[in-house]
Amino acid sequence: METGGERVVDAPRRRPARTVRLRSVSDAELELQYRVVHGYRRAFRIAGEGPVLVLIHGIGDSSATWAELIPDLARTHTVIAPDLLGHGESDKPRADYSVAAYANGVRDLLTTLGIESATLVGHSLGGGVAMQFAYQFPERTERLILVSAGGVGREVNPVLRMVSLPGAHLMLAGLRLPGMRLQVGLAVRLMKLLDTDLGQDAPELLTLVDALPDETSRNAFIRTLRAVVDWRGQVVTMLDRCYLTEGMPTMLLWGDRDSVVPVRHAYGAHEAMPGSRLEIFEQAGHFPFHTDPARFVALVEEFTAGTEPAHWSREHWRDLLCSGRPGTLAGRPDTARSRAVERDLREASERSAT
Repeated sequence: METGGERVVDAPRRRPARTVRLRSVSDAELELQYRVVHGYRRAFRIAGEGPVLVLIHGIGDSSATWAELIPDLARTHTVIAPDLLGHGESDKPRADYSVAAYANGVRDLLTTLGIESATLVGHSLGGGVAMQFAYQFPERTERLILVSAGGVGREVNPVLRMVSLPGAHLMLAGLRLPGMRLQVGLAVRLMKLLDTDLGQDAPELLTLVDALPDETSRNAFIRTLRAVVDWRGQVVTMLDRCYLTEGMPTMLLWGDRDSVVPVRHAYGAHEAMPGSRLEIFEQAGHFPFHTDPARFVALVEEFTAGTEPAHWSREHWRDLLCSGRPGTLAGRPDTARSRAVERDLREASERSAT
């Protein structure tokens, strides 16, 4: 169904919205807390009561990106927003910053908090981590909400491809030199005046550079980026195993002017994920939850209230693996969009999310 430029596909197993008891969130709940896991300090925010929502930020970002949304979401949920290892106030060791390692880290943090299962909300890199979590730990995944997610196509902003090249440390350090910030700011204002897609996202992306004040932070950022991006684009994909999300309520949220991960990826992921729901934020870039936070919160609340958690079984998982047909869209309509997904699946043959 298409309404006002939005394409909406209902997820399976919808149920009437539940009656909830609203509660307020204290400032203390929004403060960072810490757990030491495997010898490294992990920072996170936790607030609210009810079904668990895990909010996973993107590359170079932190749990602070969700701060304004947490109070509203915590009225009806237990909200956990970690700083991924190498980000925010978590430790930044010389370690494994692959998507699979991040999924393991989320699992271990949830385990220390006594949480067995959750709905995962992942933005950008965090979307790739959420998908990888669902692949590695389907029995602990209730739903997936993917926001401008990485890992469903090769395309990515050329700036990120450039930062993956040798010498990136010097480039990032140079952006913090006196006078450079002014020049970059002028360029950003020009892009906004010209109404470019990159102009939509540039101010947000600059804050990520500001979050890299020292060499340790920059090293962690570059190690994370190189785990998922090279000079040709994204190097990790979940398209070849998206059929495994059958039976798992999945919603995709995307800005139609995303300059980092093109909105084409949203349609491709939607084609590849059986029963998924797609919501497009018009005139929004890579951070739709900042552009229209009220709509974002309403969609998350409506989706979690209106769908049953996934019911995982070993038998169903085995059947999907045996009968699923990764690398093909056989049986799907022959459309330009499905052909584009088919192309991405062929490209995925040289990449792996594991």
